[in-house]
Amino acid sequence: MNKVLIKNAKIVNEGTIFEGDVLIENDLIVEISDSISAKSSECKIIDAEGNYLIPGAIDDQVHFREPGLTHKGDIESESRAAVAGGITSFIEQPNTVPNAVTQEILEEKYQIAAEKSYANYSFMMGATNDNLEEVLKTNPKNVAGIKIFLGSSTGNMLVDNEVVLEKIFSSTPMLIAVHCEDETTIKNNLEKFKAEYGEDIPVTAHHLIRSEEACFISSSKAVALAKKTGARLHIFHLSTAKEMELFTNKIPLEDKKITAEVCVHHLWFSDEDYKTKGNLIKWNPAVKTANDRKVLWEALVDGRIDVIATDHAPHTLEEKKQSYLKAPSGGPLVQHAVVAMFEAYHQGKISIEKIVEKMCHNPAKIFKIEKRGFIKEGYYADLVIVNSGLPWSVKKENILYKCGWSPFEGFTFKSRITHTFVNGQMVYSASKVKDIRAGKRLSFDR
Repeated sequence: MNKVLIKNAKIVNEGTIFEGDVLIENDLIVEISDSISAKSSECKIIDAEGNYLIPGAIDDQVHFREPGLTHKGDIESESRAAVAGGITSFIEQPNTVPNAVTQEILEEKYQIAAEKSYANYSFMMGATNDNLEEVLKTNPKNVAGIKIFLGSSTGNMLVDNEVVLEKIFSSTPMLIAVHCEDETTIKNNLEKFKAEYGEDIPVTAHHLIRSEEACFISSSKAVALAKKTGARLHIFHLSTAKEMELFTNKIPLEDKKITAEVCVHHLWFSDEDYKTKGNLIKWNPAVKTANDRKVLWEALVDGRIDVIATDHAPHTLEEKKQSYLKAPSGGPLVQHAVVAMFEAYHQGKISIEKIVEKMCHNPAKIFKIEKRGFIKEGYYADLVIVNSGLPWSVKKENILYKCGWSPFEGFTFKSRITHTFVNGQMVYSASKVKDIRAGKRLSFDR
């Protein structure tokens, strides 16, 4: 039997921080108390030394690139980086190659993860203009949701047929997650910049091409369609101040039919950073202005935005070093997301309780993930110890992404992940990921 006792931790759970101990047996948390003594010599004791013990973060939006794009990343490499960063569960997107738009292709991804993943995993079923029948076969008990691209991104899966969209929204009881950018607006903006710059458009124009208007037109349409059909809508990676008027904090999360996510990069960077970071911070939707970032923070803290995620999307440096028009959008984030949010805590932008709410509790609630996202007896022991006062710098040699770079390279974080447990197994400690693939398929209480 696997027995681990974590002692002297500042346990962060459901809006409170309290000092105590947590006992793990096999893959579950079996006891939480002020003080627990080891009942047997086989019990491994870890002294948390007054550091924070948080539930493992649940990243509801990643692109781990397997199958078909594994020169950028794969389930093994990126899930290793995730557990080193305190993310113990991930939901991966369908724009791999081939696109996960049939039940057979979707299930193949689960088979790969069952062999390779260090973290718990689920995969989104992808919607297209012509696969409604396949979408409706999706099992709500063991698949996270349906993903619809309302703007083209890496691996174009654009759904732009209004009749099909309404059918999907009105036919499936499952959560529908959407990427919202209006394609016509983006194309028109791009033509204007091409007329001025030819093929040499600077990356500083990215947020003007994939503009606030492009985001708002698309996300407001999605919200209107969800209200009309009663669909369960979750909007990914919001990036503009204007979109915040579409969301409410007047009702409890459990009662919301429309929920919202923001990503680490939209909270961290602004358009001013394009000058120094260039294509390394080229994402879709684009990183917008400092005012957009400010309003996103306000909406996150006041409850209009429900979840913090990464949209982890690695590309090689060679790909990113191409000209603006050729360089793909996306970047790697799972190893640095939790400590980036702890950095925001040090800056006074967010409390640790609120970080846990947005990165652990709320993804579990929104997707109805069984027995994860909280520190509770009877729940899976997905746990992370964070030392908030142990600085470290991001360098090439400590980056675990297969692509080998990070937009945070050169930055010194004040906080460090010291231990990560996945299903009771200590998969990360002493700055090393152990060769233990402890991840399990996520299940959903639906």
